[in-house]
Order: sequence, then C-alpha cells, then structure tokens
Amino acid sequence: MALSDSVTTCLSPPVHYVICKLGFEKKETCDINNILSENGEVCWQAVTECVCYLESDQSVDYIKSIRLLGPVCESVNLHFKSLTKEQFVIQYALWFHWTNCTELFLEVFDVLQYTQTTEVALGLMKLTSCLERALGDVYLLIGKDCPFLLRDLLASEQLAVVFGQAVMNVLKVFIGSPYGLNLRNVLWHGFASPQEIPAKYCAMLLFLTAGLGQLLQTYLLQTKCILVHRPYVIFVSLEELDVFPGKYLTTNLDNETLSIAEELVKLSSFVLKTMLPFWMAALTAFKQSRYADCVILLLPQLEVGLRLLFTTTNKCPNRLLTAEVKFLSKVSYDLLLTMLAKHLDNEEVNQLPAVLEEPAMASEFLWDFLNHQEGPRIRDRLSHGEVNLEAFPREVANQIVAFGITLLCRFSDKDKFAFKEHVVIKPLINCASCYRSRFHPISRLKKQVLECMKSINLWPELPTVPEEHIQTIKGLEGNAEASTLILMIFEVVSQLQQYMPQNCCSSDDPINSVLTERLLIELCNMRIRTLYSPRPVLEIVVVLRKISTQCHQVSEQVIASSELRYKQWMNKTLRSRQRHNYLRMLNSIKFLSPVLRLILVLITLELFNIHLICKKSPFDYQQYLKFLKSVLQYTENLVTYTSPEKNKWDEAMELTNKALIKIRKISDRKLMLMQLAT
Repeated sequence: MALSDSVTTCLSPPVHYVICKLGFEKKETCDINNILSENGEVCWQAVTECVCYLESDQSVDYIKSIRLLGPVCESVNLHFKSLTKEQFVIQYALWFHWTNCTELFLEVFDVLQYTQTTEVALGLMKLTSCLERALGDVYLLIGKDCPFLLRDLLASEQLAVVFGQAVMNVLKVFIGSPYGLNLRNVLWHGFASPQEIPAKYCAMLLFLTAGLGQLLQTYLLQTKCILVHRPYVIFVSLEELDVFPGKYLTTNLDNETLSIAEELVKLSSFVLKTMLPFWMAALTAFKQSRYADCVILLLPQLEVGLRLLFTTTNKCPNRLLTAEVKFLSKVSYDLLLTMLAKHLDNEEVNQLPAVLEEPAMASEFLWDFLNHQEGPRIRDRLSHGEVNLEAFPREVANQIVAFGITLLCRFSDKDKFAFKEHVVIKPLINCASCYRSRFHPISRLKKQVLECMKSINLWPELPTVPEEHIQTIKGLEGNAEASTLILMIFEVVSQLQQYMPQNCCSSDDPINSVLTERLLIELCNMRIRTLYSPRPVLEIVVVLRKISTQCHQVSEQVIASSELRYKQWMNKTLRSRQRHNYLRMLNSIKFLSPVLRLILVLITLELFNIHLICKKSPFDYQQYLKFLKSVLQYTENLVTYTSPEKNKWDEAMELTNKALIKIRKISDRKLMLMQLAT
C-alpha cells in the first residue's frame, strides 16, 4: 500500500491540465467593468462571448472556452477580494435569494478572502449542490419531473427558456459536463486534492449564481410566475442509522476518539497523503458541530480510499486516475457502485468486497447509507442539495465518522493492534464487524413482517361483545367452514414445523405455539447475505413485500372497524343489519388471525429457502412467482372485503378457504424446495 505515499494526484494528465493549467494560459487581464455594469448587474453578453463553439456541430468547444474564461474568472476573484463583507452583501445578497441559501453564498465569499484551499474546495462543493437544487426549482416552473443528473438538468430546454441557451452553455463549462472543468464531480468523487482547485473558479460560480438571480427576476416579472422551493428531505427514523450507538461510546465520538482518529489519518494507508487536509478538516468540522461540512468532506475521501484499495487488490493502478472524460461521461454518478460490484469490466471477480467484508462488512454499510433506495442515501441528498445543511443531524455524521475510523484502523500499517484494542476504538470495531444490512429489500421485508405481526397481536385486546351475543345470531352457530379452515392451517403448520427453530414449537398446540411473534423474531434474526442477491431473489422479495403490506392493511382495517363498531354497539346506534354484520366480523377475525400469521411465517421462511435454492440448483422461479402472485391476489381481495366501505365478511371467509386449499396443495412441493435448500 505504498501507493498512498507515492500518488501526487488523482487527476489524469488531460484532466489535470484542463483544471489546473488551461485557464491560466491566457495572460491578458479582463476589466471587471466589461462584465459588471455600474448598477451591479452581470453583463451576460460579455461572458457568453467567451464561450466558443466547434465548427462541426456547433457544440461547445470546452478547451477554447476555458482558456478564454480564465482571465474573466481571475478578474471576478480579484473584484471580490477588493470588497468588504458589507459591500458584498449590499451589492449581491439580494441576487442569491432565489437559491433559498443566501447565507451559504455569503459564507463562500468569506472563504475566498483567505484562499484556504481546503475551505475553498468545501465551499465549492456546497455551492454546486445548492445551485443544482435551485436550478431544479426553476426547472419546475415549466417542467414536471426534474432530472436527477446535473448534466441533464443543464441541458434541459426548460432552463434554456428561462435563462437562455448561451447562459446555460457558460454553466456547462464549469459544472455538469465531463468535457469541461467538471468541478462538481471531480470534487464530490474525491479526484481533486485541495490545492488542485483554483479559487478563481469558485469565485466565478459565485458571480454566475448572482447573475442567474438577476435573469430569473426578469423572467418572473415578465411571466408573473412564482418560484416555489421544494421542501428539504428530512432524515427520519434516525434510530435505524444507529450502527455505532451511544451505549458503546460514553459520549458518542468524544474528543479522545477524534484525537486518535487524527493520529490514524496520518498513519493509515487508506489515506492518500495529498488528501490528508480533507480528513483533518472533516474531523475539525465534527468537533465544531459543523456536521454537514464534516460529512461533505469525508464522503469523497472514503471513495478515494476505497478506490485505492480497489486498484491495489485488483492490480489495476491506472484506475486510480479514472477522472478521464470518457469515463466520467458514462458512470460518474455511480463510481462507488462500480467499485463495489461483484465483477470487474472484464468479468473477473472484484476483490475489493472480500477485503472489506472481514473487518467491517463495509460493503453492506456503504450500500445501506449511500445507495439503497430506502436508505438515507446521504451522498445523493447532500450532493444534490436536498437537505438543509444547517439542520444536518449529528447522528448521521457520527455514523460516517465512526465508520471511517474503522477503515483507518483496519488499514493502518503501524501499531495496528494497539489501535484496534484501544478502549475507545475497540467498541467501534466490534459494532462494525457484526453489521447487518438495514435497507436492503430483504431487510426491509423482515421489518415489515415484524410490524405486521405486532399489529395482528393487538386483535385479542380489541373490545368485543359477549360471546353469547354472537351465538344468538342465526347462521353463526356450528360453522363447518371454520373447522375446515382450522384443520387446513393445522396441516400446513405441522408440515413446516421441521424447518423451524425447535424452541418455538409445541406439539400440543402447533397453531398458537408456532404462529407467534417470537418465531418471526427468531427467523428474522437469522443472517441472510444480502450483497449480490440474484435477480430471481429480488423479484420474489418484491412480491413478498407486497403480500406483507396487504396483510398489514387488513390488520389495520380490522382494528379500526372493531373499535368503531364496538363503540356504536355500546351506544346502540347500529341498525339491525349493521349489528348482524358486526357479529359476523367478530366471528371471522378469529380465523383470519391464524391465516395471516401463517402467511407471515411462510414469507419469512421463503427468504431463506429461495436464496439458498437459487445458489444450489436452478428452479422455475417464474412458476413459483405465479403462485406467490396468487397469494398476493388473495391478500389484495381481502383488503377490499374487510374495508369499512365493503364489510363483506362471508366473502372474506370464502376467499380465505380457497386460498388455504391452494397453499395446502403446493405444500408438498414447498417441502421439496426446503429440502433442496437445506
């Protein structure tokens, strides 16, 4: 891993030239008065005239444009340095209001006064993310679905209508195009070190943002439109993100832990020496309670470290310098996914996940926090400006920093054992080593099943009328169908018992002893490997989740109807037909409860069996999907029949009887599948 000491840049020679040299080649100075009017408005014509176009197809000639815009950027940077904060606020603050992040842009001005390279890079990352969000809000003045990628947003007709195509081409030179400076991507993906980002480009983007605000005001006045800002995404259920909980850390990440982390940064081969300032700045930001800044700085560095491991373990050092135009133009938005993929481009097995799995289950952690659709998707939220930076939760930053510390420790060449055994580091290592995915579809299904079972377990506590009232209703006594239902449930449960934990079963009462929350908890606690789940497994999980959702909906409807009808019964406000229907409902839910619980147990067992079967032997999963979809159809119909609008309890029981017959018929085949799995 000596590579971490020898690497001086992660920018390939062509990209390094474009960012660090091209904009400095033209030595002529640009008079600020040529691009800024006396009343403080950006002279867009003068700026757009610096953008050149190829003769062949009239697309932007990025090389010539960057060369011509270099002196303009320098002039803007010097202009800003000549202003006091008060002067800048008076002249420009109004034009940042459209971004809904005025204070952030004022902070960037402060940073430019001191030209601290790390802070400039951080300011540029925050500026581009907030600018992208604001441009998305403008897009929605005309369009409907805002593009996810910045380059698609900048290329949209909607923004060209508002700002003009020439203005959008200026923006493309700086951000959004892999053929231009591409400042956003090279920073957010960790290719650029602090000293490789010229401050004048940050100043120019600040200037352009103000100019966009001026153009937007004109457009809004002409069209009488009102710019509406989309609400920020709020991280909910923070307890689900609690991988490194406070119970293992006296005061979470205290100063002692952070001090050790600073030592590890200097020693770990996970850190490129050119990137060390970013790591130190991230830890400083955490100490200062600037949690968004901390994570913004740290996420690209985690990607750099992983890329270093990726290139080393897979023996492809050239991939460390993959900030190439042709590469970034295709997959710049999912470089991390590429590194965590099962196979390389040449179909050979990717060695990186194997290196990461042993110490920290890092692959699953990264997928959970960054990529899974139902996870927090922290990098997406931050890089696309979707979260309020001022309200970024400490809990999330705590997890990212703690995870980073485990990687630093794992790949420290010196005193590795001493660090791992340190009283404040060891709990972090222990937490990471037993990490299980929380946001993979399989993990979410487990959560759904347990929540549904909790809901069904409330049924026995529901208020109900005395049993004798039910028995007096004609047609409810001596229900032969009910006995048949119980018998079928008994048969299926008896067949499944051999595949369940023995401590959860009782031969005396298999239905009530097996179909329990305790069993589901035990089954859900069993580990299932989620990384690289085969497509058939994921397709089956989609259907299983839909079934679970419908079961939960039935349970919630039963609870709501029971409570309402009981209240109406006691108040004697039910008509004769409603009373009869209510009593039929009470009779029906006695049998629906074990049926729904049986379905939940079957769902949970499928998670293990299908995953194992797909690995061991091929099987006709399309036929199996057909069966599962028939169960889904049953639960969907059950939702309809048990809804307050329908209240068709006799039909619900008839439907349930048919579904159980189908489940029992395939039980032999299921047993064969389970034997294959075990």
